[in-house]
Amino acid sequence: MVQFLLRADDLGYSEAVNYGIARTVEKGLIGSVGVMPNMPDAQHGLDLLKGMDVCLGQHTNICIGRPCADPSAVRSLLDEDGNLKSSRLYREAWKKGECFTVLEEMVLEIEAQYQRFVELTGREPAYFEGHAVLSRHLIEGLRIVAERHNLKFNHMFPGDETGDFGGTPVAACEMKSMEPDYNPAQALKEAVAKARTDMPNIFVCHPGYLDEYLLNHSSLTVNRTKEVTMLCDPEIKKWLLEQNVQLIRYDDI
Repeated sequence: MVQFLLRADDLGYSEAVNYGIARTVEKGLIGSVGVMPNMPDAQHGLDLLKGMDVCLGQHTNICIGRPCADPSAVRSLLDEDGNLKSSRLYREAWKKGECFTVLEEMVLEIEAQYQRFVELTGREPAYFEGHAVLSRHLIEGLRIVAERHNLKFNHMFPGDETGDFGGTPVAACEMKSMEPDYNPAQALKEAVAKARTDMPNIFVCHPGYLDEYLLNHSSLTVNRTKEVTMLCDPEIKKWLLEQNVQLIRYDDI
């Protein structure tokens, strides 16, 4: 049997994203949701999920919005306006083999987001990982804070075929949502065809609807709406059952 974990990232990014994620939990296949603790709409997203049976994780965000930590203590993470530096700057630095952040400051922000997650949810994150950034200091910082609080860090580096979740090997499905002709159903079926049978397979989704904030701050837009439709399609659920795919959550691993 193939074990498949369908994860939705970015709860809190915007209200429209929250509505899309909530629909995929209530009406669809999503069982694990990553919360962006620093975002103003995180509470809105959690309110939408109240009463739903869902596994919540920390989707640590260091590239959009304001920090949770004291801005004066994390200056290397911020731009001139006091916002977290963009993912584009991280990508450019990564290509040059550079790291412009200070590790100690990265740890402070990750810790502050962890504390905010606990404040918002009243619980520990069921999983612990990072949002959309290639950064050596982010990976190191996540590991440090995870060890400090005995959290299960899901380390899946972009491009790797396998990762690790709290010491358990996991397979990382290829993410194609940034492709302009993205077909979520086809991507899911291809991932199932390539799935490992010796470890859980993690398929990362970004379901959501569109609003002005998202359109002005994210390069991933229309494809989010495509994922909402796919994840709520009863034919997809039926197909997964026919393929003997067992849907799991992080707290099942």
